[in-house]
Amino acid sequence: MKLSSLLPIVILLALSPIAPGQEQMTERQFKGRPDTNINVGFFTTIRPDCTAGPLPVIRLVAPPAHGKVTVTRGRLQATNLKQCLGADLPAFIALYRSAPDYIGQDTFTIEVAGANGKKQLQQITVTLMAAGSGQGI
Repeated sequence: MKLSSLLPIVILLALSPIAPGQEQMTERQFKGRPDTNINVGFFTTIRPDCTAGPLPVIRLVAPPAHGKVTVTRGRLQATNLKQCLGADLPAFIALYRSAPDYIGQDTFTIEVAGANGKKQLQQITVTLMAAGSGQGI
């Protein structure tokens, strides 16, 4: 089974030039149910020649108040990504899991550091909803 078919989001490490000592901040939002794994990031490095670069370093800067974040290893099977028609790359997958009965928002911050030393902060907000809640049609 392909991981890429299971993950709702793919983030390729493509950091823009940042002056030393400065970090770019990205805000991201997700929704899910309490006490389930929610995919909040998929991190890899792809070189211009479509081969895998070194994996980035993922650091938890500010932990969530009502859950935990874990990172596992996986693979990204990408097709038609810019000039890369097909690539199979190692990746890190970040997962968030809330406390069993927590309903509401939880926020945490991770830092993604590339092999070139460039860093990006990601502030991630997860909204946890009870089963059956959400928008009707």
